[in-house]
Amino acid sequence: MNEITLEWQEAGKIRKVVIGDRQVSKNPGTVRLGRDPVKADIVLTHPTVSGLHVEIFFNQNCQCFQVRNLRQSNPPLVDGKNLIQGEMVLSQGSTICLGQTEIKVVAVSLAGSSVPPTILMPPNSGNSGNQIYGLKCPKCDRISPFEQLDLGCPWCGTSLAAASSVLITPNTL
Repeated sequence: MNEITLEWQEAGKIRKVVIGDRQVSKNPGTVRLGRDPVKADIVLTHPTVSGLHVEIFFNQNCQCFQVRNLRQSNPPLVDGKNLIQGEMVLSQGSTICLGQTEIKVVAVSLAGSSVPPTILMPPNSGNSGNQIYGLKCPKCDRISPFEQLDLGCPWCGTSLAAASSVLITPNTL
């Protein structure tokens, strides 16, 4: 999972929040920051922050987190530059000023390609004997046929995206 960690000071206390690329929010695909608790996912209380000020999202195309301005009359300052329209890339060390609230990006963690992709082979595609590939559920450890990859575990409903590929005999499914 891709994550970005933000930190700022509010009412004399340091606040820290981690935003994931699949974060549940009021506006799917983005996390909105502002003063209005009805519209914003992350509420900032300083009166110089707009009700709905910016949104942060993970851009799949460039594999990076970006910030987008939602308030032209009170634009954020991102790394010292006014963000009137469009988006700007956020990286570790970036600063976002919303009114008089300064938010620092203290960490960016990208999933990247550190884990090689699992290559699933359909049954009878050159396997020796009567063995085929199955998917071992990371939660309940039951084995599902590889066709369940997009559907999830039929027993517990867990996503099989992180399931281990295992070599099995057809009668164990």
